This record gives sequence, C-alpha cells and structure tokens, in this order.
Amino acid sequence: MADLAGEYLTTKEIADLLRIKERKVYDLAASGEIPCNRALGKLLFQRSAIDVWLARHGSGDIGLPALFPSVFLGSHDPLLEWALRDSGSGIATFFDGSLDGLERFESAEGIATGLHLYDGATGEWNTPAIEARFTGKPVVLVEWATRERGLIIASGNPKKIGAFADLEGLSIAPRQAQAGSQVLLDHLLAKSGLDETSLNLTHAARTETDAALAVLEGQADATFGLSSVAKQYRLDFVPVKHERFDLLIWRSEWFEESFQKFMTFCRSSAFSEKASTLDGYDTSNLGRVHFNGK
Repeated sequence: MADLAGEYLTTKEIADLLRIKERKVYDLAASGEIPCNRALGKLLFQRSAIDVWLARHGSGDIGLPALFPSVFLGSHDPLLEWALRDSGSGIATFFDGSLDGLERFESAEGIATGLHLYDGATGEWNTPAIEARFTGKPVVLVEWATRERGLIIASGNPKKIGAFADLEGLSIAPRQAQAGSQVLLDHLLAKSGLDETSLNLTHAARTETDAALAVLEGQADATFGLSSVAKQYRLDFVPVKHERFDLLIWRSEWFEESFQKFMTFCRSSAFSEKASTLDGYDTSNLGRVHFNGK
C-alpha cells in the first residue's frame, strides 16, 4: 500500500512548511489558492501538488500570484479578440484552437482559454471536456456567448449548397484539427454519411476570419464558420447550429487587475453596442458559471 502519510501533508505541516498560521492555510484552501483534497472533514495536501504550487510562486511570499503568463489562449472569437484589445487590459493572445488552448492552459501557459467543444455523447458544450481534466483544480468555466455556426458560402450560392450532403466533391476550407469548429464539423459530417475523403479540402484556416476569406477569395466553395463573419464579408450563410463559447480561467487570475479591467469593459455600453452588431451572437448570459473546479 502506498505511504499516504508521506504522500499527503496536514494543515499543520503546511503551516510549518510555509511558516504561516494554520488559519492562513484554511483561508488559502477555501479561496482555491492552494491545491488540496478533503477527506472525512479534513484537509489533505498532496506533496507533489504543493511542490508544483510553490514552484509557481515567488520566493516563498504567499501574497504573490501564481506565475501565469498574461496570455489568453484557445479558440479564436472575433468579439473576444476585440474586447481584449479595446479594454486596454494588456492581456496578450495566442489563439490556436480549443484543444490547443486546453493543453497550454493545463501547462500554465496562460491565465485563461476560450473553447467551444461539443460532446456528441451528451449534446453538451465544454463541461464534459473540463470535468475530465480539471475537477479538483482551482479553475472556473464561465459563459462568454452563444454563436450561430453554419456553412459560409459564396454570395448568390452558385454551388446550390443547402445542407452537408451538398458538400460532396466540393472544395472546403477546414480548420486545424484542434479547433472546436473542426471537432463539431467532423461529428456532423459523420452523421451525414460523409468524411474528409468525400471532400476536396484546402489548406487549414487558423482563425474564423481566415476561413471566411478562403471563400471570399475563391479558394474554397464553403467553410464551417460563424454567421457574424459571413455577414461581415457579405457572404451567404446556411445556419446549422448554435454553440456555446466559454472561458476557462484560473481562479486566482480572475481577481488580477488586468482581468478585472477586461471584465469591467465587458459590462460597458461600448461592449454591448459592439456585440449587438454581430449577427448570431447572444451575450446575455456572459459570466454564468458552468463549472467550478473546487
């Protein structure tokens, strides 16, 4: 049997290790600042998790925040990209798909990540993927917006595209494999009896905008994109599904000045006006919690 006494530390041992009072340890655990487990009413601290937690802090000062780079990861969303920039938050972005964002977020490469991952088994968005990897971790999943996704096609619909079955043999601009839209597209194609061999796939587009531009410039007959982007470039659109786009955030980062500046901007009239101009967007539930790691 594993040596549980050696693998886990008590609140007193943590207090002695950090040279703080036990009351402070309870406060850190309650706020999600320090990783812990609860068993039979007692708090236990896994030694390996504490080692990682300490490595992400400064020179032992418990008042310092975790050393997460001020970067927003994950899926590209036009409204999110605009809000991060216009809020003056100072948060950088690295958008390269929902799955890529989760990998980087779990490796502490950013403060938050955007995602829209559909679970075909349950019909739910994002939560199943998060529960499998982040239960018991100090993260929170909050809603950003619902968006209308479908087939973006050339103006006037010269190929007479009205459903997935009409895509067979046509040139399609896909997204990278780790993009949430590509995960959903693969699922819907399979339901329609199609796969990638039935399509003429072009080079993968890395953003929603790039995918639409491929259609606008005649490089593809269609792509699976957002209605707001289709409208922006005056392209035709065949609606398919409403999706939920969420933000996964380290709880400690929520209270940092840069993220609070971003969230304050998202409650402003400027943000509301911008969101209202985007076709297929609904931000009325922005901030609703869908998962709390602890």
